[in-house]
Amino acid sequence: MYDEQQQQPTSAGPEHGPLAGFTVGVTAARRADELGALLQRRGASVLHAPALRIVPLADDSELLAATKELIDHAPDVVVATTAIGFRGWVEAADGWGLGEGLIDRLRGVELLARGPKVKGAVRAAGLTEEWSPSSESMAEVLERLLAEGVQGRRVAVQLHGEPLPGFVEALREAGAEVVGVPVYRWMPPEDIGPVDRLLDATVSRAVDALTFTSAPAAASLLNRAEERGLLPELLAAMNHDVVPVCVGPVTALPLQARGVDTVQPERFRLGPLVQLLCKELPGRARTLPIAGHRVEIRGHAVLVDGALRPVPPAGMSLLRALSRRPGWVVSRADLLRALPGAGRDEHAVETAMARLRSALGAPKLIQTVVKRGYRLALDPASDAKYADS
Repeated sequence: MYDEQQQQPTSAGPEHGPLAGFTVGVTAARRADELGALLQRRGASVLHAPALRIVPLADDSELLAATKELIDHAPDVVVATTAIGFRGWVEAADGWGLGEGLIDRLRGVELLARGPKVKGAVRAAGLTEEWSPSSESMAEVLERLLAEGVQGRRVAVQLHGEPLPGFVEALREAGAEVVGVPVYRWMPPEDIGPVDRLLDATVSRAVDALTFTSAPAAASLLNRAEERGLLPELLAAMNHDVVPVCVGPVTALPLQARGVDTVQPERFRLGPLVQLLCKELPGRARTLPIAGHRVEIRGHAVLVDGALRPVPPAGMSLLRALSRRPGWVVSRADLLRALPGAGRDEHAVETAMARLRSALGAPKLIQTVVKRGYRLALDPASDAKYADS
C-alpha cells in the first residue's frame, strides 16, 4: 500500500502532471493501489483512507440457505459481481457437499459477470458467462436486465457485502423476484484513524477531490461523518469546494440521497475516472494575470508561468483571500481571519506573507499597501475585467 501521507510533487518545470498541486482522497479498499498509482503518475498528492474492509460472513447460514434455494428452484439469471465473492461462494458450496449441484445449476441459467476478473473466476469454475459489460459497471448490468425485461423472472445476485443500493430495488420495481447471495460483508476498517484524517482534511478543504469506487464506501464515509457530528460540514465541502468523483451512477447513489451532486466518467472504469479528474480539477483552478505573470492557483501549489510552486497551507489561505478580490486591497485584519488558528496577532500575517512570497519565487506578485494591507498586482489591462469580482 502506498503511503497514506500526502506525497508533495517536486517538479518545478513544465513536466509536472495535470494533477500537480492537487490533493485527492481515495476511499477504496479494493484496487486502491492501482487508483493511487494512476493519480500519482499525473502529479496528484494522494490521501488514502479505506472506508471499508471485506470480511467473511461470521455466520454462513444465510449463504447456505440461498445456495440450497437456488439449487432446488432454478433462477432465470445469476449476476456475479466480484471475483472474490464468486470464488468464495463456490468454495463454500464445495465444503457443504453442494458444489457439484451448484455448478450444474449455474450451467443452465443466464450467467452475467461484472468485469474481466469476475469472468476469470466464472471460467475457473468451469462455467461460461453469457455476457459481461466492458465497463465493469453494475449500472450497465442493470440496463441490460431492464432492457431484456425481468417481469416474473428470478434473478440471483451475489451481493457486494451489503444490498446493492438501487440495483436490487430497481429489479424488484420492474417485477423481478430477487434472491440475494451474501458471501461476505463490508465492515468499517479496523483502524478508523485514516478515515478520520480524511474527513478532517475534507472539511478543512485540504483535499481537492474525493474518489469513490463503490456505494458501500460512500455510505461508510457518510456514516462516520455523522457519528463524529461532521456530516453537515462534509456535505457542504462536497457541494462547494471538494469534487466528489464516482466511478458510476450506482456508486453515487448514497451521496445523491444526501443532496450531493457528483461527477462521473462516461465509461465506468478507473482510467476514465482519473482522466475526468485531470480535466475537472485544472478547470476549476483560478487563473489570473499578475505583474506580467500567468498565475494559476491550485490546491496546495501555484503555477507561475507554468512552473509549479508548492506553497505552505497558511500561504495558500492568504493567496485565496487575495484572489477573491484581485487587484483590491485586503486589510491585515481580513487576512488574519483567513489564517487558520492565527489568533489576534497581525504579525502572523506578515510572517505568512513573507513565506508566501518566497514560495512563489516572484515577490512583486503581491504588493504591500502601507497602513492598509496587501493586494495582488493585477495587470492593468485586467483591472476592468476583475473590478466587480
